[in-house]
Amino acid sequence: MQKSILKNYAKLLARTGLNVQKGQDVVIYASIEQQEFALMVAEECYRAGARRVFPEWSYQPLAKLNATERSLEEMSRVMPWEEEKVSKQLRTLPARLYIESADPDRMQGIDFEKYASAMQSRSAILKPYRDQYENKEQWCIAAAAGADWAKKVFPKEKSAAAAVEKLWRAIIDVSRANGNPIANWTEHNKDLSKRCAYLNGLGLASLEYKSENGTDLRVGLMPEGVFAAGGEKTLSGVFFNPNIPSEEVFTTPKRGEAEGIVYSTKPLYYQGQLIRNFSIRFEGGRAVEVHASQGEAVLKKMISMDEGAAYLGECALVPYDSPISNSKILFYNTLFDENAACHLALGRGFSNCVRDYEKYSEDEIKALGVNDSMIHEDFMIGCDDLEITGVTRNGVRVPIFRGGNWAFGPEDEE
Repeated sequence: MQKSILKNYAKLLARTGLNVQKGQDVVIYASIEQQEFALMVAEECYRAGARRVFPEWSYQPLAKLNATERSLEEMSRVMPWEEEKVSKQLRTLPARLYIESADPDRMQGIDFEKYASAMQSRSAILKPYRDQYENKEQWCIAAAAGADWAKKVFPKEKSAAAAVEKLWRAIIDVSRANGNPIANWTEHNKDLSKRCAYLNGLGLASLEYKSENGTDLRVGLMPEGVFAAGGEKTLSGVFFNPNIPSEEVFTTPKRGEAEGIVYSTKPLYYQGQLIRNFSIRFEGGRAVEVHASQGEAVLKKMISMDEGAAYLGECALVPYDSPISNSKILFYNTLFDENAACHLALGRGFSNCVRDYEKYSEDEIKALGVNDSMIHEDFMIGCDDLEITGVTRNGVRVPIFRGGNWAFGPEDEE
C-alpha cells in the first residue's frame, strides 16, 4: 500500500476519528505488527497538537500463551498499577485509538470458561472506572491489515503480501479514505444526520423486524430515546467519530421490551471464539433461548456474563446496499461486518441515545430503560429481504426498511 495513502488514512483517524485537541494525551492500542502504521498515526496526532502519545502494544501469540498457561486466579487479578493507570487516565482523559488487525482465529482452542470467568472478575473492579469515562472522552476504533487476518479474508491469494495489500485496499475503500478522506467524512456525517432527524421526528414506540429466514421480532423504544449516527460529541463539546468505517443509524432500545426470535446473517466472533448460524429468542426483553450450528456454548456463556448480558443494548439500521455490503467481502471482524448489515447488540446500551442525557444521573438513565452490562456485542441480522416497520406512539405504522434497504429517501428527510 502506498505510504501516501496510509498517511492520509492516519490523518483521518487523528483529525476526524479522534479529533485530537491541543495539549491532549493520546493512547494508541495496536499489535506490534502495526508499528509502522501506528507511527504514522502518532505523527499525525502530534501535528494536531497532542501533548504525548502512548503506545499500548499487543501480541496475539503471547496473549494466547498467557490465556493457556496462567491460572484462573492469576488471570483474574487486577494489579495495583492497573487500577492506578485507569484512575489517572480518568483524570487526564486521553483520546484513545484502537487499531484492529487481529487474526480472528488466533484464540481458538483456549479454555473459554476460564477466560470468561477471569473477564468477569476483572470487570467487577475495572468497570466502575470505565463507566466514569462514558461521554467524556474521544475514542475511535479503526483497522489496519494484519497478515493472518488478511489470509483469513482472502484465502485464495498466493502470498501473504498479496493478501495484505488486498485487505489494505478494502479497508481504505470502505472507510471512505480515498481522495480527501476528511471531506468525505464531513459529507457522510451530514447524510447520516439527516436520517437521524427524520427518524427522531416520527415518535416511534417500537420496531418490528421480519425476514423470510424466520426473524420475527418486536423491540420497544424509550419515549426519551433518540437515533444517532456517525460522529458524536463529548460532554465538553468535542466532536469525534468513534467508528471508522460506520454506516449505521442506531438507538438504544428499552430494556425489557423485546419479544420474538431473530436469526443471524453473518458469523460472530466473541473474544476470539466463532459463533455461526445462530438464533436468539426473546421473552420480556431477555434472551431465553439460543441455538447455533457452531459456538453454541460460547453464545450461552456470552449472555450469562452478567445480569444485563441477555438484554438488548442497541438497534442499528444499516442498508443492504452499503459500501461494505456491496464489497461482498466477509471481514470476520465486527467493526466491518456490523456496517454491512442491520444488527442488534446484547449488553450495554448508550446513555447518549437518551434526549438531553447529560441532565440525568446514571441511575435515572437506567430507570428510563438503558441496559447496563460488562459486554456490548453486536450481531448481524440484515439481509436482502429484511423488513423493519416502525410503530409510532399514536399507533401509526411507518415503513423503515423494505427489501433490506431504507424505505424513505432524501425527499422524506427534508
